[in-house]
Order: sequence, then C-alpha cells, then structure tokens
Amino acid sequence: MQFKMIHENYNVQDLDRSLSFYKQALGLTEKRRKTAGDGSFIIVYIGNESSDFELELTWLRDHPAPYDIGEEEFHLAFRTDDFEAAHKLHEEMGCICFENPDMGIYFIQDHDGYWLEVLPAV
Repeated sequence: MQFKMIHENYNVQDLDRSLSFYKQALGLTEKRRKTAGDGSFIIVYIGNESSDFELELTWLRDHPAPYDIGEEEFHLAFRTDDFEAAHKLHEEMGCICFENPDMGIYFIQDHDGYWLEVLPAV
C-alpha cells in the first residue's frame, strides 16, 4: 500500500491578502476553488508547476478571531534554486521571521502566522 501527499490546509482570515502573499513570496497561484452555496466558506488550492502538491487555503465566514496556531513548531518547507534572490525578496517583503545561518535556512511568516521554511538547492 502506498500513500501520496497531496495537500496541506491553512485556515486564513483574509483570502485575497493570503493569495497575494503566497503568489509574491513563493510563486504559488490558484489552481481551483470551492465556494459554499451559502457563502460560509471558500477553499482555494494553490500550487506551482514544479510539484503537484498543493496548499489549501480555507476562509470561514463565521470564524470570529485570528486562528491560534500554537507555537509555530509546525511548518511547510520550500526548496529554492536561487536562495540568495529568495532571501532578498523575502527581506524586502519584511516577512522573514527566523534565520538559522548555521543550518543555511530561514523562515518566512504569512499574515495569519504560519511559518514557511526556505531551503537552498541540494
């Protein structure tokens, strides 16, 4: 028996702001969306051409407050072919939240507090 990872979900408060962030920071664009008939939720799947793995962004109309995502100990990781250019972009965006030069990695944070690890090419 085999399993294939297909997506990870992040709940977001402002879907348009999140879509803009992920496009600018990581080049992820909308692949498809599901909208509830009553407008209670919108789910947007984003990704890129380098992988069929998707990030699912879920907006819930009736969620009353920012999401509590704990201590940011979980994260999604991205490998880039141009680490220096990525770091420069994220520095300009002001979204770098943690750097570990000894490991050669850094993390960016989206508007909802999710951490995303950025790694250089192997």
